[in-house]
Amino acid sequence: MTLVCGFTMAEILLSLTIIGVVAAITLPSLTGNINERTWDTQRKALHARLAQAIALMPALNGYGSYIEATSSASAVDTVAETFVTSGLAKVLKINNICDFEHLTDCGITKTINPLTGHGAIDTPTKWSELNSYTINPLTYDNTQVIKPLKDTRAAGMETANGESISILYNPECQFYMNERSSIENYNLSSKICLNLIYDLNGQKGPNTVGKDIGFITVFYPTDSVIAAPLPTNTLSSSGTDQKSAIALCKKQNNESRLPTIDELGSIYLNQKLVYGSLYTTQTDYWSATKTGTNKGWYMGFTSGNYWTYSNSVTRNCKVQCIKR
Repeated sequence: MTLVCGFTMAEILLSLTIIGVVAAITLPSLTGNINERTWDTQRKALHARLAQAIALMPALNGYGSYIEATSSASAVDTVAETFVTSGLAKVLKINNICDFEHLTDCGITKTINPLTGHGAIDTPTKWSELNSYTINPLTYDNTQVIKPLKDTRAAGMETANGESISILYNPECQFYMNERSSIENYNLSSKICLNLIYDLNGQKGPNTVGKDIGFITVFYPTDSVIAAPLPTNTLSSSGTDQKSAIALCKKQNNESRLPTIDELGSIYLNQKLVYGSLYTTQTDYWSATKTGTNKGWYMGFTSGNYWTYSNSVTRNCKVQCIKR
């Protein structure tokens, strides 16, 4: 007589149940890791394309016109849209351009989830909505001439690769007039040419900073600096020196570092996207940029001012790390 070995129906159902439970536990994590890698690849590719395009432009300032509102007429604001149509579109493949009133037609989401998760915010559509200090900068140095940004409106675009980007533009952005090593402080506002809030998959979720949404800031009209920091979720304790701040980020994990002075400026400008409802925090942050042999730059997040201080003496500065 031949014996036939096999599984009973109960055993098969039990095995399938176990497989289903394991899949339910591991699949979200696996999918999340795949998404993270995909977003990281897309983010780097977008940064590279923008850097190449901006390098091909002779200058970033001077596009469009802005006429202040009067008692009898509204403001005339064509700066961002003109910059995209007459400037950026000539050096970057763009499928669609949208004016201020039709940003959603370019796939731009109406709300954004900040990095720290402190409540969703409306997508900024003017400089004042992004960071009010840019149009009304504070200063603690009466000898410093500060040129605030005009409160111009955003334009939108969809790239050939499918990213949706909201662009704020400053047509009067200025050169850096002094070497950083020879001055003690300066204000950031007039050095900002562009700020871009990008969404790698349009209005499709999760619409969260650090995942499918990020920001890029471009400083100076020629020889431009492009900063695209990706802040981490952790704010280190305040009261440290620059050397210790650099070490703190290294200790956080192998992928963390302290931002440069320009990357810190981009975080300052987009702090509402990073900190959400906590964006009004009044504090200073260290950058990794040094000046001379024993000083480092830090930044005031309520003024937009950069300052220098001994890099080995403790200041009441917080430490915001970013991913390498």
